[in-house]
Amino acid sequence: MSTHAKRERLLLAELLEAAGPAAPTLCEGWTTRELAAHVVVRERRPEAAGIVLSPLRSRLERVQAEYAAKPYEELIQLIRTGPPRMSPFSLKPVDEASNTVEFFVHAEDVRRAQPDWTPRELDPLFADVLWSRLEKGARLLGRKAPVGLVLRRPNGQTTVAHRGTPVVTVTGDPGELTLYAFGRQDAAHVEIEGDKDAVERVGRAQLGMA
Repeated sequence: MSTHAKRERLLLAELLEAAGPAAPTLCEGWTTRELAAHVVVRERRPEAAGIVLSPLRSRLERVQAEYAAKPYEELIQLIRTGPPRMSPFSLKPVDEASNTVEFFVHAEDVRRAQPDWTPRELDPLFADVLWSRLEKGARLLGRKAPVGLVLRRPNGQTTVAHRGTPVVTVTGDPGELTLYAFGRQDAAHVEIEGDKDAVERVGRAQLGMA
């Protein structure tokens, strides 16, 4: 496994273990147990295709419920050890491309749903990795924005997530912008500029992969 993906994987497992199986997460309707089951199924079962293919979603939900019924400690260990060798996720390039941001976001889903969470300071290299991924995926993540949406780093780098008017500009560190673009608007530490009504509409929008 690659450096960033492996680190985020182990951090996610650690956070899930510390929180216990019944803790809330930022994933609406999911406890930590259900989030852990999602992570395991995503890289171990073919039914995970239901994440993006709606006709397969009901089957995915059934399989995910089956995994959620497993002992919580077993789910945590499956996350830590990673996918089986037959899984595409076991390939380093796939792991890096598919899991770095996924695990970062889900780790924050666990951390920021707890009452005593504190901001995590990212090292500059990892922040640049997140920004690079955000630049590439911004249009997909922001496709449901009801107005123009621009994401901006404090250093002035920008990427357009959605073209339109009026324009809302969201400024923050790459990790915070990633969370915002993945639909965690209320949990992201960002500064927002734009028309008041437009800002409120973006704040309620279903951003992300959904």
